[in-house]
Amino acid sequence: MTLSDFQQAVSVQLDEIEREMRDSDFWQDRPLEPEQLQFTQAFAMDTMAFQQWLQFIFIPRAREAVVSNHFPSSSQVGAQAVREFDTAPDASRLASLLAQFDALFRNRA
Repeated sequence: MTLSDFQQAVSVQLDEIEREMRDSDFWQDRPLEPEQLQFTQAFAMDTMAFQQWLQFIFIPRAREAVVSNHFPSSSQVGAQAVREFDTAPDASRLASLLAQFDALFRNRA
């Protein structure tokens, strides 16, 4: 399978996001509780922390989008990261990587 330039860029950015989450101890070793997957709010704010949503919902769905080449028209994950991590200096690089992810969609040709 040959990936388009956009698919490749998204895949590389997701790898960077995951690596940063692991390096910054934002990565969770244990799986979510089943009830946490029953969220109704954006970013699953009603059942899990933002970093859990990134790990268990965002990254897997974004990787599926890479494989299927079926992407949303925009992304706001970086904007949400700024709100969620505004008082967490150890998350500044992660927030920056997520903002770069959003920029991929703004700059998409």
